[in-house]
Amino acid sequence: MLKKRIAILVACVVVLATVLTGCGSSNTSGSSTKTTAFKAGMVTDTGGVDDKSFNQSSWEGLQKFGKDNNLKIGTDVKYLQSTQASDYSPNLNQLVHQNYNVVFGIGFLMQNDVQKIAEQNPNAKLGIIDAVAVDKNNKPLKNVASMTFKEEQGSFLVGVVAGLTTKTNKIGFVGGINSALIKKFENGFKAGVKTVNPKAQIYVQYAGAFNAPDKGQAIASTFYTQGADIIYAAAGDTGNGVFTEAKNRAKTGKKVWVIGVDKDQYAQGLPENVTLTSMVKRVDKAIYDVAAKTKAGKFPGGQVLQYGLEQNGVGIAPTTKNVSKKALDAVNSYKQKIVAGSIKVPQTDAEYKSFLSTLK
Repeated sequence: MLKKRIAILVACVVVLATVLTGCGSSNTSGSSTKTTAFKAGMVTDTGGVDDKSFNQSSWEGLQKFGKDNNLKIGTDVKYLQSTQASDYSPNLNQLVHQNYNVVFGIGFLMQNDVQKIAEQNPNAKLGIIDAVAVDKNNKPLKNVASMTFKEEQGSFLVGVVAGLTTKTNKIGFVGGINSALIKKFENGFKAGVKTVNPKAQIYVQYAGAFNAPDKGQAIASTFYTQGADIIYAAAGDTGNGVFTEAKNRAKTGKKVWVIGVDKDQYAQGLPENVTLTSMVKRVDKAIYDVAAKTKAGKFPGGQVLQYGLEQNGVGIAPTTKNVSKKALDAVNSYKQKIVAGSIKVPQTDAEYKSFLSTLK
């Protein structure tokens, strides 16, 4: 009988020890420093993440943020690609419903979708490039950070380079979709060209899309045939067609130039070396900044963040080997004047017309 009682007592002790050990493990796990990883995602426009321009620069900025914060690329930090406009809303919704801490819509074409989803999900944090997200009363949405740029300022500077480099006095501008945004590129560029070269003739045409390199190439072919020796392309993936045409012509011995956009596109002109310079638009910097602020608990919701020359948000590309010293000196001089406010670069057609009158 005694042995039986001892056996029962030992069994109880073992069971109790097991329970306590289990509880101890649970408490240890519960009090550990393991936390859910911060997650940041973005949705591309139809130009695609590898457009060598706008979307690619955005993704590079988000990847850098992820790597600097030890986040997993492809899960904690990822992108969803849109092949058509109808993909915008489902892609944005997917990231929001997967509880991403901040979700970016890349481009003004997503403005309506971002606004709608932000209103439907007031606890979500979103960001949009090149647009100001507002509610039905035209007031900034408090859960959206709007990132805009002074594209006209950077475009003015590459216009100065083009105006001082052209040998034919004929220069082209290829735009993606004719919109207020791309008009800033166009009018800033034309103002820069005309400021240093009043005799220059400027051809302008819009492709009607940011994902049509074949149209970009066709327009470039027309401009080069008409005598243009430099073309500025502000057209996303459509602009890659301009590079294709320039390189094809270079192979036949005809020297023509392309001015890239959004990021340093020097490599895009190789091996034929057709990239004169590029207008760098630091969407990567904007994406990184907003993601970092959000992670730090300082999400700039309801704010319009503007990046210009003064904030190093726009400018000419760091690769300047094809730019003359004369042009570089002029760029630095005009940059100082723009930042100081002595030159107000035009954004619209009306402002450009007014600007031209000051040059006479």
